[in-house]
Amino acid sequence: MDTGESVRITLRSIRAHKLRSALTVVGVVIGIASVITFATFGASVEAEIVGDIETSNAGNIYVFGTPSGDDDFDRTLQPVFTEHDIQQLEGIAGVEAVLPRGIVQTQSVRHGNQTLARQQVTATRPASFTPGVLVEGRSFETDEEAVVVNERMAGSFSENLTAGERLTMTMPDGSERNVTVVGVVNGTRGEVPVSEFARQPRVYVPIDPFYESVVESPSAGVRQRAYPQVTLVVDPREIPETQSAIQTYLSGESDARSLSADDTELIARSGNDFVEEISDVIERITRFVTGIAVIALVVGAIGIANVMLVSVTERTREIGIMKAVGARNRDVMQVFLVEAALLGTIGSLLGVPLGLLVGYGATRYAEVTFSLAPLWMALAVGVGVLVGVVAGLYPAWRAARVDPIDALRHE
Repeated sequence: MDTGESVRITLRSIRAHKLRSALTVVGVVIGIASVITFATFGASVEAEIVGDIETSNAGNIYVFGTPSGDDDFDRTLQPVFTEHDIQQLEGIAGVEAVLPRGIVQTQSVRHGNQTLARQQVTATRPASFTPGVLVEGRSFETDEEAVVVNERMAGSFSENLTAGERLTMTMPDGSERNVTVVGVVNGTRGEVPVSEFARQPRVYVPIDPFYESVVESPSAGVRQRAYPQVTLVVDPREIPETQSAIQTYLSGESDARSLSADDTELIARSGNDFVEEISDVIERITRFVTGIAVIALVVGAIGIANVMLVSVTERTREIGIMKAVGARNRDVMQVFLVEAALLGTIGSLLGVPLGLLVGYGATRYAEVTFSLAPLWMALAVGVGVLVGVVAGLYPAWRAARVDPIDALRHE
């Protein structure tokens, strides 16, 4: 029996049981759509985050300390990079700017009658704000009682903050400092890479007069400001060489090395390093969640197997007639395998556009750019067809084993 004849018999059987066939296909559609949805959403989130980082942090190298113990995260924020270290880093070939960052402790930030508790206030240099990141206003100047806020912070109040408005910061000792908002930004040159939709409300202040964390410099022998994290802006074409030189200094005679615990590693990472790590994490999460969605495909396969077994029982007499007129076991098996494969194929073809539609809706809700996952789409379709074939193997084998004499007696 040729394949065309098997397809005609299959289509006739499906048309004869439209509702049953449709319900069987639904299981595969849901499975394929789930896989496509999760894979597409994962690819979209990855593209959004990686795109943001590559665009805004291509020439940055981030310097910080990381403890070896999993329960020592607080030591990552210890101020160990002194002004002496800053000066030495500025002298490394390829370094265009050094941007130290420190945390200013506050109880709250108030605007008008609205108070926000425990807002992150970061001390940094004016060079952190380039014209490209300024949405409104300007950067602050050194020694200025002024702040710059990011867009998330500006939108945290009932009335959006704009340049020229006043804020009141309550310090840990209960004293208050009135400052002027001079600018609104969508990021800084010194930020550790993070996607726009993951950024937190943040206030930026000049190091002098707000940042007061000091330590005694082992090299200079005097007390100096010290910072928990430093960002170096370098020529993107010289990142490998500059990163190596920075790492060599940190591991050698730096103040940070002397001030850090023995099990703390001082690290210099480029934006590309963060991109690779973030991409790897997102891909793992996508594979895990998509793997869970494959369970729906297993349910669809069980549905196909169940329907095919019922079909074999209903068509026992038809199988007997086919064998009586010369059909071989493999011909009978082919008919049922084609039917199972066709149900899987139809489910796959319907599941792809449904998955893309739901995935698109998810990206709109999360406010990320929609991106396709071609490999996952092809894999999902292939698995859908395979599920149909595998689910139809046992029913097809059972149909081929039907005795023609007993089949002709079947009512």
